[in-house]
Amino acid sequence: MKSIFTLAFVTVSLWLSAQTGTLTGTMIDGEFNDVLPFASAVVQGTTTGVSSDFDGKYILELAPGTYTMEYSFVGYQTVVISDVVIVADKETVVDVTLQGAGLETVVITTTVKKNTETAVLQAQKQSAAVMDGLSSQSIKSTGASNVAAAVKAIPGVSITGGKYVYVRGLGDRYTKTILNGVDVPGLDPDRNALQLDIFPAGLLENLQVMKSATASQPADFTGGVVNIITRDLPSREEYSVGMSVGLNPEQHMTSDYLDYENSGTDFLGFDDGQRDRPIDREQNVPSPNQNPFISEALTQRLSRNLAAQRQAAQPNFGFSFTGGNSYKLENDKRLGVLASINYKNDTDYYDDFVTGQVYRKNEDVSVNELRTDRLQQGELGANNVLLTAMAGVSLKSDQSKYRFNALHVQNGERTASILRRENLIDVINVINADVLTYTQRSVTNLFLGGEHRNEEGDWKVDWRVSPSLAIVRDKDLRSTPFQVLENGTEVITPSESGNPLRIWRDLEEYSLPGKVDFTRKHTLFGSEAKFDFGAAYTYKNREFKSKQYAIAFAGGFQTDVFNGNPDEVLNPAFILDPDTGVGTFVREDSSLSDNFDSKASIAAVYAQDEFNLSARFKAVVGLRFEKYDLSYTGQRQDGLEFDNEKFLDKADFFPSANLIYDLDEEGDMKVRVGYSRTTARPSFKEASIAEIFDPVSQQFFIGNRDIQPTYIQNLDTRFELYGEGSEYFAVSAFYKSFKDPIELSFIREARNQFTPLNLGDAKVFGAEIEIRRNLDFLGMPAFSLNANASFIESRQRFSEDEEEARTDNLRDGESLDDNRQLQGQAPYLANIGLTYNNEDAGFLANLSYNSQGRTLEIVGNADVPDVYTLPFHSMNFNLSKVFGDEGEYTVGFKATNLLNDDIESVYESFGTSDQLYSRRSPNQEFSLSLGYKF
Repeated sequence: MKSIFTLAFVTVSLWLSAQTGTLTGTMIDGEFNDVLPFASAVVQGTTTGVSSDFDGKYILELAPGTYTMEYSFVGYQTVVISDVVIVADKETVVDVTLQGAGLETVVITTTVKKNTETAVLQAQKQSAAVMDGLSSQSIKSTGASNVAAAVKAIPGVSITGGKYVYVRGLGDRYTKTILNGVDVPGLDPDRNALQLDIFPAGLLENLQVMKSATASQPADFTGGVVNIITRDLPSREEYSVGMSVGLNPEQHMTSDYLDYENSGTDFLGFDDGQRDRPIDREQNVPSPNQNPFISEALTQRLSRNLAAQRQAAQPNFGFSFTGGNSYKLENDKRLGVLASINYKNDTDYYDDFVTGQVYRKNEDVSVNELRTDRLQQGELGANNVLLTAMAGVSLKSDQSKYRFNALHVQNGERTASILRRENLIDVINVINADVLTYTQRSVTNLFLGGEHRNEEGDWKVDWRVSPSLAIVRDKDLRSTPFQVLENGTEVITPSESGNPLRIWRDLEEYSLPGKVDFTRKHTLFGSEAKFDFGAAYTYKNREFKSKQYAIAFAGGFQTDVFNGNPDEVLNPAFILDPDTGVGTFVREDSSLSDNFDSKASIAAVYAQDEFNLSARFKAVVGLRFEKYDLSYTGQRQDGLEFDNEKFLDKADFFPSANLIYDLDEEGDMKVRVGYSRTTARPSFKEASIAEIFDPVSQQFFIGNRDIQPTYIQNLDTRFELYGEGSEYFAVSAFYKSFKDPIELSFIREARNQFTPLNLGDAKVFGAEIEIRRNLDFLGMPAFSLNANASFIESRQRFSEDEEEARTDNLRDGESLDDNRQLQGQAPYLANIGLTYNNEDAGFLANLSYNSQGRTLEIVGNADVPDVYTLPFHSMNFNLSKVFGDEGEYTVGFKATNLLNDDIESVYESFGTSDQLYSRRSPNQEFSLSLGYKF
C-alpha cells in the first residue's frame, strides 16, 4: 500500500511539474524606437531566466504561480516587476521598456496582463514620426470585421465607399497603404490605394498610421501611410475556430431580393467559367451584311439570361480558423508556424436605391431652383464573398530571423439591379434597365524577409522581398435598357435607350518591391545615436483590357415583341435569321483606347540619423532620393499610338526632419515637430491616352499624357501625454502646401467627359485631439473612453476652365471665391467609443459612434452643381462573453447602424434646397458569433 501511495505521489508531482505556463513579451529600448536584443529576463533570486532574442522577444516556461521578474541590460536601468501571475497552459505577456544611462532599479508592483493597446501606445511613444495606432485588442472590442471598419477609429481617418481610406481629409491619391511594410497593388483601376475591406480583422496584429514622413519611408504619401501588420507567429501552440451569422430584418426577411443565375463557385469568390467571354479576343465580329452565318453563330454563344430575378435573400454568415505552434530546435533556434482562413458571405438589398441623378442650374441666373435633368432610382441586390487565406513560417536563432508569409485574398461581388431612369431636359424619355454585374478580384502576396544583428547588437540588417499579383475581372457586365412609351409599351430604341451591352474587362497588376535597411548604433554629441540607411526598388506592371459588345437589330426587327423582358432579347427565335437578315445580332463596340499596358519603377536610397541634442531633446534628420519612371503602351481611335513610351521620368530629393522634446524626465510628456517633402504621382490610368467609357455612369474618362506629379511641403506638430496603461492624450496640428495638385475635372465642352489635370496650388491645415481614459476616477474601473476629433480646412485654387464655368453660372447675388475645398476632404471627423471590460466575469462590451462632416464628393461642371456627401451617423454596439473552464468559448452579439441612418449625397446650389444625387439605406443589422480556442 505504501508503494502505491508513493507511486501516486510521484505521478501527481510529475503531472503538476509538467503543467507550465508561458511568460513572453518584448524588451524595448527606451532611448530609440527599437527593440532591445540580448537583454536578460530572470526570476528574481534564482538563476531561472532567459535572454531576449535579436528582435527583443523572450519566452520563458514557468510552473504556475506568482513571480517577481527582473529585466536588465548593461548600461540600462534594471526593471523589477512583481506579482507576475503564471497560469498553466496560458500565456502571460509582459512588455518591458528599459531606459539607458542609469544604474538604478525601477520597481513596478502590479499584476501584469496582456494589453496590446498599451503596446501600440508604446510604439507611438517611441516612434520617430507622428504616428497613430490601433491594436488588435481595440479592434476586437469594437467588433470591426475588416480593416476598413477598424481604421476609421483612428484620429483623422475616414473611409469612403466602405473601402478606401482618407487620412486628414486627403484621398487615396495622397494616402499609401502597405502590408507588413511593403507595397501591395490595388484592385481598382481608378484608384491608387488598396481597398481595405478585403483584409479581415482576424488577420491583424495591429494597424499603424504614420502621419509625418521620415527618410526611411516611401516618399509618395502625404496624408498618411497605413501599415497593415498581420499576426506574428505564435509563441506556443494555439488553435481557434469561429462562426457568425448576421440578420438585417429590412433586407434579409424579404423574397423581393434581386439576383441572377450563379456559377457553381460563386460562393468561393470566383466564377467557374460560366461568365467567360464566349467570343475570342482576336475574333473578328462581322455584321449581318458581311457574313450573316458567322454573325448568327457568335450571337448564339451569348448567355440569354439578362433579367434580374426575384428570390429570397440569405442572411450574412462567415467562419474563421487559425492555428499555429512554436517549436524549440537545437542551438536555441525556434520555429514558428501559423495558418489562418477567413470567410464572409454578405447579402444586401436596397429597395429604394438612388444613384446618379442629375440636376442643373437654370439658364436664367435670376432663378435659383434647380432643373431636374435625370432621375434614376430602383432596386439593387448585392452578394459579396470574401475568402482570405494566410500561412507563414518563421525561423529564429540568436542573431537572425527569417520569415515567409503567403497571403491570398479572393473576392467575388455579384449585383442585380432594376433601375428606372427619367430624362427630362435634353432628351425626354423614361428608361427601365436591368443591370447584372460580376466582379472577381484577387490578390496573391508572398513575403520573404530576414533580420540580422551582430553579437554586440549595434548593427542590424533588415531585408524583405514581397511580390504580389492583383487580378480584377469584370465578367459579363450586362445592361438591358427599355424605353417606356406613353402607352406603357416597353421597347428597345438604340437612339433613345441605347443598345443592350455586354462587357468584359481584365486588369492584371504585378508588383515586385524589395528593400534593405541597415541600422548602426553609434555615439554622437556624447550620447547614443542610431544611423539608418538603405535602398529600395519597386517594379510595377499593369495591363488593362476591355471588350464591349452591343446587341443590335437587323432587317427592321421590331423590339416590342420582347414585352419588356430582357431574357427575350436573345431568345433563339429572335436571333438573326441568315436567310431573311432579320433579328438580333452581336456587334463589337470595343475601342482601341480602352486598352493599355503601363510599367513603373521606383528606385530609392536614403540615409537618416536619430540622435540626442540633449537628455530630453531628440532629432531625426534624413534625406531620401527617388528615381521614378513610367512607360505607356497603347493607342487611340484617331491613330495616336505609343509603344513603351516614357511618359514620366523624375528624379527628386525628399528631405525630412523630426524633433522630439520630452517635457518630463520619464518621457511621458512630449512635443513633436516634423517637416517633410513628399509627392503624389498619377495612376497608370491617369498618365495615359486611354479613353474609357463607363456604361453605368454614361461617362468617358480621358487620360492625360502630360500630367505631372504633385509635390507637397508638410509641417506637423503634436503634444502627447502618456498615462498609466492605455491612457493617452494628444493634440496635433498640421499644414500642407501642394504644388500642381492632381484632380479629376470635367471637360467643359463635353459634360460627360472628365480628365485628370494639374490644378492651381492648394493648402490643407487642421487640428486633431484624442483622449483615451479609464473611468476609474468616476468609480467605474471597468469602463474606458476613447474619443477623438479632427477639424480640417482645405483651399484648392480653381483651374481656368472651372473658374470660367462657375463664373458663367453664378446666380444673382452669388459671388465666387478664388478657391474651394479639396475633393473628398471632410471638414470634421468624430469618433467616440465607450468600452466595458470585466476580465474576471469574461465580459467585453463597446458602444461606438463615428461621423464625418459634409464632404465634397463630385466637383460640379458648368451648370451642374457640386455634389456633397451628407454626414452618416454610424453607431454600433458589440458584446462578447468568454466562458468555459479554460475560457475557451466566446459568444458575441453585434448591432450595427443603431441610428438607422441613410448614406446620402446631394447637389448643393446657391439659394435653393439640396437635391438628391444618391441614397443607400443600409438599415440595422444584428449578428451572433461563436468562437472556440483549443
